[in-house]
Amino acid sequence: MDLKKLPIGVEEFSEFRENDYYYIDKTGMIKELVENLGKVNLFTRPRRFGKSLTMSMLKYFFEIGTDTSLFDRLSISKEKEICRKYMGQYPVISLTLKQVDGFDFDDAKLQLWSIIKAEAERFDVLQESNHLNIRDKQNMMNLSMGIGNLEESLSLMSRILNKEYQKKVIILIDEYDVPLQKAYTGGYYKEMAKLISQFFGYGMKTNPYMEFAVVTGCLRIAKESIFTGFNNPKIHTIVDKDYREWFGFTDKEVLDLLTYYGKESYQTITKEWYDGYLIGDIHVYCPWDVMNWCYELTHRDSTIPKNFWANSSGNDIIYKFVDLADEETRKDLEKLMNGGSVWKTINFELTYSELEESIENLWSVLFMTGYLTYKSFDKKQYELVLPNEEVTDLFKTLVKRWFQKKVRTDEHGLKNFFEAMDTENPMRMEDCLNILMDSSISYMDGGNVKEKENFYHGMVLGMLNARKDWIVKSNREAGNGRLDVMAYYKWDKTAYIFEFKYANDEKDLEKMVDRAVEQIEKNQYEKFFMPIRPDKIVCYGIAFWRKMCRVKMVVKEGN
Repeated sequence: MDLKKLPIGVEEFSEFRENDYYYIDKTGMIKELVENLGKVNLFTRPRRFGKSLTMSMLKYFFEIGTDTSLFDRLSISKEKEICRKYMGQYPVISLTLKQVDGFDFDDAKLQLWSIIKAEAERFDVLQESNHLNIRDKQNMMNLSMGIGNLEESLSLMSRILNKEYQKKVIILIDEYDVPLQKAYTGGYYKEMAKLISQFFGYGMKTNPYMEFAVVTGCLRIAKESIFTGFNNPKIHTIVDKDYREWFGFTDKEVLDLLTYYGKESYQTITKEWYDGYLIGDIHVYCPWDVMNWCYELTHRDSTIPKNFWANSSGNDIIYKFVDLADEETRKDLEKLMNGGSVWKTINFELTYSELEESIENLWSVLFMTGYLTYKSFDKKQYELVLPNEEVTDLFKTLVKRWFQKKVRTDEHGLKNFFEAMDTENPMRMEDCLNILMDSSISYMDGGNVKEKENFYHGMVLGMLNARKDWIVKSNREAGNGRLDVMAYYKWDKTAYIFEFKYANDEKDLEKMVDRAVEQIEKNQYEKFFMPIRPDKIVCYGIAFWRKMCRVKMVVKEGN
């Protein structure tokens, strides 16, 4: 039989139904929504958790003129009274703000205008209306051309649609907080916060033509006055039990998906890598990960899990977090990366302007954006963990990059290291490395020995590459083997060889550093410089264990 296509990157609900994509039925959310409506309903979820597809589903369900057959055989079709009362019964304004980005405020404002223009153009048919007067039609035309007051555009469009259809309007706004996030990064946060506050205020707070609104984002931003003043707004976060199964995939849904494509044998590894997010009281998988992983399994030879979620967007927040980390935070991060948990106070009402005020605020953002999840809670205290292997791998990769960057930019530490190297002082070199590692974040309790050696190999390699006019080579054939690192200054008569080992225990450091030196001697790595050898070759064996090392040196005469 022909299998359904996998919907990689598809966010339009109609495409699933019209193009025979594999669809995991989440229409049950509609029933829960209409039975528990608030005037404004805000859903906060991590990125790539199906927010945009959910909003598209809502648009196609509620909008006047919809193709009702799109919902045939889906769970909501069994709710006859809800379908009769709500399906295809409302004018809908649907906006996604994920593309509102800009180099400055004016640029971002133009992008918000472009979204309003595109939505107004969807209603060009209103120019032929018998219910609207010339001024109404001109106002709608102006909106489609980006003319008028942007702050009042949502409210104006609602009034005109209400007049045309004699029904209050449903407003759907996806990724509402992205413009604020981009503005924070771009340095025009205050201007954007004011614009968004007025845009939402006119559109949803003082809008008599609105039936209800559904808004999605990653963060709940309450202190910006964006949502203040609404009558009983309903806010549904990642710790609430309501709506817990409608964003993300459950165990059963993932098993059904893998079984459909004949890949059920990969259930365990799929769970280890992409499950682990606790929403309310159930664990869910990241949909973006699962669909991409299933595509890899069915279309390519690779059966090694990849980091799909982390590569779908920037990870600046982790860099900020690590840069601000104090000694206690570094210990907490090490504990997380080694499979442990930490208890932290979570603030669900942060503003972007508060992110860097304290490390506690960044813990909250990491939690709400999907880098962390929770096991249990007590009032505002949450027991945080890394959700799965994918995010753990991401943290390790980013911390490694941060550490290498820190090494290269530590001028004082590098100066001392190079002086120890040039004066052939292994004890001082050992002290320099120990001091550097003691002030950093380590994750080396996990992984195999080779992975650990590679980490420290990369660290020293990065330090050596910071020397101007030096030639540094890594993993080169030499003598009877492959040396780890060699370095020399092209006008100097001394060259250097480094061999790295990792000890499984502190007491093994001495044994492993001796083994590193023996390997240099046995394999005659100095032959790398044949036939013309420098006057002297200084060979350093270095053994590491967590944040400690031992350094030994042998000197070989050259010509």
